[in-house]
Amino acid sequence: MNSRSERKKKFIGGLVGTAVGDAIGELAFRHPSREKLLAAVDRRRELEYTDDTAMAIGLAESIVEVGGLDQQHLGDTFRDNFGREPWRGYASGPPTVFSKVEREGVSYQEAARTLYGGEGSFGNGAAMRVAPVGLFFPDTPELYEMARLSASVTHAHLVGIDGAAVQARAVAQAVSLDPDDPFPSDEFLETLLDTARTGEIGRQLTLVGDLLEEDVSSERAARELGQGVAVHRSQPFALYCFLRHPGSFEQTLFCAILNGGDRDTLGAMACAISGAYLGVDAIPQAWREKVENRSAIEALAIRLAETA
Repeated sequence: MNSRSERKKKFIGGLVGTAVGDAIGELAFRHPSREKLLAAVDRRRELEYTDDTAMAIGLAESIVEVGGLDQQHLGDTFRDNFGREPWRGYASGPPTVFSKVEREGVSYQEAARTLYGGEGSFGNGAAMRVAPVGLFFPDTPELYEMARLSASVTHAHLVGIDGAAVQARAVAQAVSLDPDDPFPSDEFLETLLDTARTGEIGRQLTLVGDLLEEDVSSERAARELGQGVAVHRSQPFALYCFLRHPGSFEQTLFCAILNGGDRDTLGAMACAISGAYLGVDAIPQAWREKVENRSAIEALAIRLAETA
């Protein structure tokens, strides 16, 4: 790891990157071309984030407060934040879990296991918010378990957990690498393949490598990897966008959000990795200065770095 100040910049980059990717990705639903999107961003006084960033903030808050991962505390933090800001664009799963916990007195994990006919969710909601786990536990052998704990308060399906763990490992690798050194693309992806425990995620990561080797267009990669709400049909494409453009936050973002699909979450996941790798200074200043609650997010990232 670099100096303490550089480390803090990477933590800030991971959290602010999540918010920038999320907020600009949300705008891309209404402005799907690069030129129109940039004009819309320029016109806005503030870049408003969605539940993706709100839940990443909640995860970071909980980790800082307890010095690690406690599922009850994390679930309560998510529930309290949802209660204050229910309009952030939450999917149906988390509010259903929160309501069941409150009505029936069960644990968050038990409530999450009742979703979708008892199979649990394999959506990308656990992966979109997991950046704080990768930042806080980059060198921990139990990183997968930490990601599982963070995911399973709302996402009990093994694929949902696996996608979150792979995303956490990607952020963990990114925060540990020096961007001034040549980027080790093959090793980076191989580590993620070693991390994956489900065939659904593993096959998609193999396809990421194949598409990068073939140097296909981002449009083709998006079609083949997927851009939907299922984690194995979105997280791998977000990863592809980062691996295609590891030296550029902007290009990573545009790759992730200008090819359709779940644009805000694709942006949040891809830019969490990019921000953690390049650091906050690589995020265009005009963008990061407009991020809603930027000062609070940066302060939280610094607390996360100091607690780790």
